[in-house]
Amino acid sequence: MKIPFYPILLLMLLLSATGLQDREAFRKQELALAGSDRAGLAREKVRAEEQAGERVLIPMDLSQTNHLKAYGVIFNHIAQNESGMWLLNYRGGSFLTTSSSNIVREARLRNVRVETISASEAQAILREVENPGANMAVVNLETVPSIAVYTPPGTPPWDDAVTLALDYAEIPYDQVYDPEVLSGQLSQYDWLHLHHEDFTGQHGKFWAAYQNQPWYIEQVKRREEMAARLGFQKVSELKLAVVHGIRDFVAAGGFMFAMCSATDTFDIALAAESLDIVPSQLDGDPVDNNVNERLDYSKTFAFENFSIIADPYIYEHSDIDVEVDLNRISESLDYFTLFEFSAKWDPVPAMMTQNHVSSIPGFYGQATAFQKDKLKGSTVILGESPGQEKVKYLYGNYGQGSFTFYGGHDPEDYTHRIGDPPTDLNLHPNSPGYRLILNNILFPAAEEKKRQT
Repeated sequence: MKIPFYPILLLMLLLSATGLQDREAFRKQELALAGSDRAGLAREKVRAEEQAGERVLIPMDLSQTNHLKAYGVIFNHIAQNESGMWLLNYRGGSFLTTSSSNIVREARLRNVRVETISASEAQAILREVENPGANMAVVNLETVPSIAVYTPPGTPPWDDAVTLALDYAEIPYDQVYDPEVLSGQLSQYDWLHLHHEDFTGQHGKFWAAYQNQPWYIEQVKRREEMAARLGFQKVSELKLAVVHGIRDFVAAGGFMFAMCSATDTFDIALAAESLDIVPSQLDGDPVDNNVNERLDYSKTFAFENFSIIADPYIYEHSDIDVEVDLNRISESLDYFTLFEFSAKWDPVPAMMTQNHVSSIPGFYGQATAFQKDKLKGSTVILGESPGQEKVKYLYGNYGQGSFTFYGGHDPEDYTHRIGDPPTDLNLHPNSPGYRLILNNILFPAAEEKKRQT
């Protein structure tokens, strides 16, 4: 039986209309979802733009809760390919950087105070800093330096102030010693700290007081074994070769930071490089004749016109160091002051002296401070004791590189005697003396050309 054509056509039209309605409903739903997605993307874009417009200020004045860890926060932020600015003399040498949830979170975890500000507020701060009449300046922090610490294997971190500061601030570094220096590995690094080493090869001049102590005997044995293993007859010969390696590192553009006995013994080794200045009790043969008349000061970094003290019973390497008499001075009255440099015209020494205070408590070491009349004219005094010819902190250039010498052993341990308990920087998070160490860590990261925040 044939089915009439018209009912079939009517049925087809009805089905087609229903399909159109379904497709139209689907299309409306699709448009609604797309609109929702676009709205979500727009909201995310707005949030991203708002965040991009924000800046993070890390204040370094007295409002800062943890100055030392603040250096680690900005250091590791820059290490993640972020950019930042060091605002010299603005609120104690504050840092300004781009905002991210990461830096704010890391700061809070470390009890570092930060301020989230708008882009317009940041521009207002930059205008204030860059005002020609203000002794302030902007220094861009572009990339972090690779850091090495010259220290004997197995040395506990609390035996060295710089290692303590780096560990506390969570700034990464490598340890190197004589084999690494002699094999040319310093070329891998930008910044080198010298542990309180005796570069004259006299074992710290501890012989008179500690020659029978097991720890001293063991130290001497390890040094002599290392010298022999590296092809040297004497420890003094090994240390001189190491000094030459470090000298060449600085001359090629490296930055060297030294404290305590590493400061003066480095220059002594250079001035006496062709002489035997080690007494027979330590190396088996006598000191050369007339050594003080034969010193070559043209080879040193910072000091000149000094005399070596070859007597093994005197706990001094030379007359560079300021003699300490703890019975004649009160700890509460012992301090040194930082020079205020022009941040715009002398940005390097200004960077070195950023602090939330201008007077720093004194502290002792084998080389506590430096006689002012022993300094070369090319050195820049960064800090000294007022009314005294005593320099605590200095800076200079050598070849294409630079160096800083900082007298004393531990800024938060006034006398630091052998056997003293380690310094706990959790008790000194705002130490102005330790801040000077960390200023030097950031110095190689600085780029003086200005860039908009």
